[in-house]
Amino acid sequence: MPTALPARSTLRRLLKGAVRPHAGRLALAGVMMGLVAVMTAALAYLLEPAIDQIFVARNPVALWAIPLAVIAAALVKSVADYVQSVQMAYVGQRIVADTQLRLFERMMAADLALLHGTHTGRLLGAFLYDAALLADAVSKAMVGLLKEVTSVVLLVGVMYYQNWQLALVASVGFPLAALVMRSLGRRTRKTSTRAQAETGTLAALLTERFEGIRLVKAYGREAAELGLVAASINRRLGHLMRTMRTKAAGVPINDALGAVAIAGAIFYAGHYSQSGGMSFGAFTSFLGAMLMAYQPLRALSGLHNSLQEGLAAADRLYDLLDIERKVADRPGAAALVVGPGEIRFEAVSFAYDDGTQALAAVDLLVPAGQTVALVGPSGGGKSTLLNLIPRFYDPSAGCIRIDGQDIAAATTSSVRGAMALVAQEATLFDDTVAANIGYGRLGASQAEVEQAARAAAAHDFITRLPQGYDTVVGEAGVKLSGGQRQRICIARAFLRDAPILLLDEATSALDTESERQIQATLQGLMKGRTCLVIAHRLSSVVDADAIHVLADGRVVESGTHRSLLAQGGLYARLYAETTEPG
Repeated sequence: MPTALPARSTLRRLLKGAVRPHAGRLALAGVMMGLVAVMTAALAYLLEPAIDQIFVARNPVALWAIPLAVIAAALVKSVADYVQSVQMAYVGQRIVADTQLRLFERMMAADLALLHGTHTGRLLGAFLYDAALLADAVSKAMVGLLKEVTSVVLLVGVMYYQNWQLALVASVGFPLAALVMRSLGRRTRKTSTRAQAETGTLAALLTERFEGIRLVKAYGREAAELGLVAASINRRLGHLMRTMRTKAAGVPINDALGAVAIAGAIFYAGHYSQSGGMSFGAFTSFLGAMLMAYQPLRALSGLHNSLQEGLAAADRLYDLLDIERKVADRPGAAALVVGPGEIRFEAVSFAYDDGTQALAAVDLLVPAGQTVALVGPSGGGKSTLLNLIPRFYDPSAGCIRIDGQDIAAATTSSVRGAMALVAQEATLFDDTVAANIGYGRLGASQAEVEQAARAAAAHDFITRLPQGYDTVVGEAGVKLSGGQRQRICIARAFLRDAPILLLDEATSALDTESERQIQATLQGLMKGRTCLVIAHRLSSVVDADAIHVLADGRVVESGTHRSLLAQGGLYARLYAETTEPG
């Protein structure tokens, strides 16, 4: 992952990416905040004429004019405060939504290697927590800082207008408060980063344990898992409490500095007023402005900490958003034109990011309209070879051609659109049966979905479900049996109706009887298509047109089932090991 950006770089990027699109609403909110600050200062200023003109001079005009001015200022302040609150609420929620959409779009376009290397908990943490902190940094902290700073500046302006010497005494604590805020803000950003990292760890633990709950219960590991989760929760609590203690320290420190400033101002003002240098009304106005400035000064500390939390969240989000894709369309890439569907591997090699060599100069042909099987020991490179065809990865060397076209020079969408995949894991979404089958082709009609289900021998059991095709299958299809889930996946592939079919151990997770039934269904799906099959049970590929045996990333044997058995090599040994007696 990229390292965290410096605070200023992150802030500039945040301003450009999150603030600029909402400049109009933020400008309106800023104007309203400025109006709130002006009206707050006006209320402080009106204290002087209220006392001097009403209570001292007993001016009859001032008796009604000044209260009306106070009401008018309060009304304007309230309306402006409402407008800015609504605008900022919208901007905040829009930023959360936009950030989540950008992140999801980025992850959907990301390389499979990245997604496999990034835990789901890390991604969930970014979606659910970091995006909200980022929004707070913009909608509350950044613009709120503007509001509170403006209020402080205007109220201090009133103080200096009334008596600049007295204002100097009262302002002595401002630089110290600024230093305190800066120091606490840095610490907040550091502890917040650790807290959010542990949040991702906790989300990862919970996701894995909930998904593996059957295994946890079967092996009696409830207490051990509770200990792991409790340790993560307590670590997260520790980081959060350090963050809260740091944030909480700002208020009492600023309160103490403010109290010293107020005490000094009162002492100086009392001494100054005894010599007749300041009226009671002017002092009251000065004191009112100083007390009113006290609240935004307190708020500034919390807003600055929120900004630092948001910047830390932005660092984590940008780490994900900035990862470069390795599998991407070349400039000027053209759509793949698929005819018969021949697949040819030419000196294809592949190594993972950690340097592990998975394939070494593989030459292999899958003739159009034929079924070719890949078999061999685990780790031999079978799945890697299959995953290169839909460009889940790109070869480190060599090329793959479909009907003579280098797939690396074609658009990724057109390459994947030419094939259907049925994998060992029957991937279903928590949606209806019809929606899961319809996932194979956007816009498919109900009649087409049912036709695909009939072709996959799934229609009968689907109609027996409580709501038929409208039955929700549950998370990962938990409400269905393994064989039913796989039939729905095969129906999805039927609906796809692609010229190339990739079968990645599509029946290895099933029992023998279910496998026989599914295998018969697959024969119908494979008919007339170019098929590449990975099989664990070699009995399922004895009728393949060609079988290639992979070991250590190389093709070590090739031929038909009969010819490979006759060779008495690796295939013959594997067949003997995986074929049931009788």
